[in-house]
Amino acid sequence: MIPTELAITNVKHLSNYKLLISFSDGHQQLINFEHFLFNHQHPDIKKYQDINLFKNYSITDGDLEWNNYELCFPIADIYLNQHIEHKKTNVA
Repeated sequence: MIPTELAITNVKHLSNYKLLISFSDGHQQLINFEHFLFNHQHPDIKKYQDINLFKNYSITDGDLEWNNYELCFPIADIYLNQHIEHKKTNVA
């Protein structure tokens, strides 16, 4: 369950496209944004394949964003790490 009053409090760049994200409730989420960035064709997303642009994120009003919200994600998706990383599924 996701807390109703939730904010991102800290983001640490670990390596490449991996960020460790801390939330106001103490939860932390490690997210690798590489699959997302390299599998979208939109130029506003593709440009963040440049690692220097990717590392130029900020926390604004509890949200993680790039370049005045040119790139951002719903806080619930970041908290649960859904719709960002590629998740492999087992096929029986």
